[in-house]
Amino acid sequence: MRQAGRSLPEYRESRAGTEMLDACLDPALAAEITLQPVRRHGVDAAVFFSDIVVPVLLAGVGVKIVPGRGPVLDEPVRTASDVLKLRPIDPAALDPIREAVRIVVAELGSTPLVGFGGAPYTLASYLVEGGPSKEQLRTRALMRTDPHTWATLLNWCADVTGAFLRAQVEAGASVVQLFDSWAGSLSRSDYQRRVSPHSRRAFDALRGLDVPRIHFGLGMGEMLDLLPGIGADVVGIDWRLPLDVANERLGGRVPLQGNIDPALLQAPWHVLAAHIEDVVDRGAAAPAHIVNLGHGVPPETDPTVLTRIVEFVHA
Repeated sequence: MRQAGRSLPEYRESRAGTEMLDACLDPALAAEITLQPVRRHGVDAAVFFSDIVVPVLLAGVGVKIVPGRGPVLDEPVRTASDVLKLRPIDPAALDPIREAVRIVVAELGSTPLVGFGGAPYTLASYLVEGGPSKEQLRTRALMRTDPHTWATLLNWCADVTGAFLRAQVEAGASVVQLFDSWAGSLSRSDYQRRVSPHSRRAFDALRGLDVPRIHFGLGMGEMLDLLPGIGADVVGIDWRLPLDVANERLGGRVPLQGNIDPALLQAPWHVLAAHIEDVVDRGAAAPAHIVNLGHGVPPETDPTVLTRIVEFVHA
């Protein structure tokens, strides 16, 4: 998943004295951080080091990462006039992303690189709330009270993240993952009517490129069956839903990714190993299964545990 390297001492050493978003836009540094978990853990793919708000920043929106909090906007986007001020992303602004991907792909050889982008709803949530929010109250209020402004904002978010994904694929990424951190705050009907068409639009930016598409969202257990319809070839499952249940909800037709509980990375090995075996056993019901976590890696995780998980699954 995302953030695979942030528990590593070499990551902290590489990032020392560099702001998060600056690191994302330094091609050599972003490439180095992307490669660190592959070297350390022997995983079967690299995940591009970036942040959900990078394309927003590259489109000219003032945003910074506040340690301990996350992305914070200089000026939230909450009205029709705010949305009209948003500008398309300049293709040249994506050059640092393309260069970082090229560096990574050259070093990885036959190991694939997973490109990464935030889903439109999650991007919109950061823009409207002005920062991280557990419930997205302002976001959901805008969605219901001003549908036209909402649709315009979500289209803009889809276009910037779509351009971000396309740049990664054109530079050599083998797979993409659309990451929807906050979609679990939505009802099924709101997601289906007011959000999913925009996630489809983000994936549609990849039209003409032969690349598998993963969709991962937190708390989306009641909406899984909608995800193949937006263009997802693989559906990522968080830790809440057993994979065999997810497979049933998807009609047994869709490969799954997941869903080791990140909380159990702190548990005694025998507890974690039993959990991994259960995840793998349940994942066997699906057409295919990418063994992975059910969310990002907590920074305090012991890196040796992650290496041991990879060895255990491979064995």
